[in-house]
Amino acid sequence: MTISIATSNGVSHVRVLGEMTIYHAAEMKGELLPCFDHSSEVEIDLSEVSEIDTAGFQLLLLAKRTATSTGKPLHLVAHSPAILEVLELLDMTSYFGDPVVMPRAAH
Repeated sequence: MTISIATSNGVSHVRVLGEMTIYHAAEMKGELLPCFDHSSEVEIDLSEVSEIDTAGFQLLLLAKRTATSTGKPLHLVAHSPAILEVLELLDMTSYFGDPVVMPRAAH
């Protein structure tokens, strides 16, 4: 798991690569939450997430709760297939309020 964070124009652009699992949740939390202190908006690119478990999903919920409590927008973008699968499984696709493009079904 790797997180890269770049800030421009007050927006923290967070990119997650690899697994969002219990093995990385504490480290990810330590890197992600300070973004809400140092920017006016946070965007998380999930396109390279290869696996997510309940700990990883709880981290996304914590980010949403932190965004709501601080009044700062949070955007989840470029959902990977692993993220889409979990959002569908938990019926949480609309909870985060971001557009989700579902992959085309195979024929």
